[in-house]
Amino acid sequence: MEVKDRILSKAADLFTRYGIKSITMDEIASQLGISKKTIYQFFKDKDEMVAAIIEQEIATSEKECMDFRNKAADAVHEIFLALDDMEELLKYLNPLLLYDLEKFHPTSFAKLKEYKNKFIYDMLVGNLTWGIEDGIFRTNFNKDIIARQRIEASFLIFNPEVFPHTRYHIVDVNYELSMFYLYGVVNDKGKQLIEKYNAERNKKSSQ
Repeated sequence: MEVKDRILSKAADLFTRYGIKSITMDEIASQLGISKKTIYQFFKDKDEMVAAIIEQEIATSEKECMDFRNKAADAVHEIFLALDDMEELLKYLNPLLLYDLEKFHPTSFAKLKEYKNKFIYDMLVGNLTWGIEDGIFRTNFNKDIIARQRIEASFLIFNPEVFPHTRYHIVDVNYELSMFYLYGVVNDKGKQLIEKYNAERNKKSSQ
């Protein structure tokens, strides 16, 4: 692995676990066993490093979303694939990450916001369209409104004022909001699929 890639990988891991503000360039260098001077050969400051990580994460997320679409048996299954992937991330993610990003790295936060309001929005509308055409989603709702609501709900899980992290486990909140969303858009046929995929999840987790 190239030195620059190693730096980005370690920094992303540390930011994910501990938040961005609490991790210094010295800490990243120490964890990698290199000098801080080496890091500055690739990134002029922490803000530039964060920007590179966000670009990398967005590219990875886009690929994963397309993979979920291609692997899914139906629109409900696609949501479950994304849910499983998100839960793995949330197990290690410090909820302060988004707060730190918005407060201390506004340009990168704006990039993330643009991504969710364009790419994620299009993926959600595509999923809703698929579900309707497949006969497992209701037809009497506004796809634009529902897609935007889903996007905001997915970011709401990080808000400590709504879901204090000392009281709520972020994985549980994400699951409950995801199920609330799904049950709101499916018809009776779609409900059977939710029960099917939940049963598969429960069976897998009990093994």
